Amino acid sequence: MLIFKTAKDISHWVDIQAKNGKNTGFTPTMGALHSGHISLINTSAQENKITVCSIFVNPTQFNDPNDYEKYPVTIEKDIKMLEKANCDALFLPGLKEIYPNGLAQKFHYALGYLEKRLEGEYRPGHYQGVCMVVHRLLGIVTPDNLYLGQKDYQQCMVIKKLIEITGKSERINIRVCPTLREKDGLAMSSRNVRLSSGERDKAVAIFTALEFIKKNIKPGILAALLSDAGQILINKGFRIDYLEITDAYNLSRVDFWDGHQKITALAAAYLNDVRLIDNMILN
Repeated sequence: MLIFKTAKDISHWVDIQAKNGKNTGFTPTMGALHSGHISLINTSAQENKITVCSIFVNPTQFNDPNDYEKYPVTIEKDIKMLEKANCDALFLPGLKEIYPNGLAQKFHYALGYLEKRLEGEYRPGHYQGVCMVVHRLLGIVTPDNLYLGQKDYQQCMVIKKLIEITGKSERINIRVCPTLREKDGLAMSSRNVRLSSGERDKAVAIFTALEFIKKNIKPGILAALLSDAGQILINKGFRIDYLEITDAYNLSRVDFWDGHQKITALAAAYLNDVRLIDNMILN
């Protein structure tokens, strides 16, 4: 696996591959890799001649400085995992490679309601930061296919919108891959490493609550179902930011279900100081 630390070098290398007729798959990450990330790399390797991964902990998407400081960094382990997965190239940039002109936002991304709902409401500015880094990375790596995990359901929708806004939708294909879970159902996440053993045992409740919704949902008013699901989290010590059922395609809140509309349940909650998110497509 080749490791590039400058935008100029990896751009030149990818350009050479393209001129040789090789398509490129790309998975952007913030490191602390787990099997969910590797599944994206594996899918890319099956569908592309060249697979690129980036590792960059992006400061502009953290609205809580403490969260940024505590984000796990495991570069040596990450490199070994990528090599084992036969990733072709790793882009490992420093801050100035991604933000050569500083962190101040130069362009506002017109995301509309997507940055005001759910994660956007509880993490103001988060998705502008996501767009800043992904826009820059796509300009550097210029992939044919972009691989994202369904666990970040809303973020996948934001990145789709970003690609529309920047006029890249005809050139870049987005592949959203299923969430990978531990044996007990907990969604794989880089933040899981911050959980103590006791917290880890309780953390599965976020999956249990979503599964409870999926098993018990029926047409009609959904408030009681959401209340019961929320209690599952509260009983395990979670502090809920949101637990909602939304339209699967536009994230609008669904309070009454007609039995036909495609819907998704999304949750974000704190277990002490660790914030976990998850979602489940319901039908």
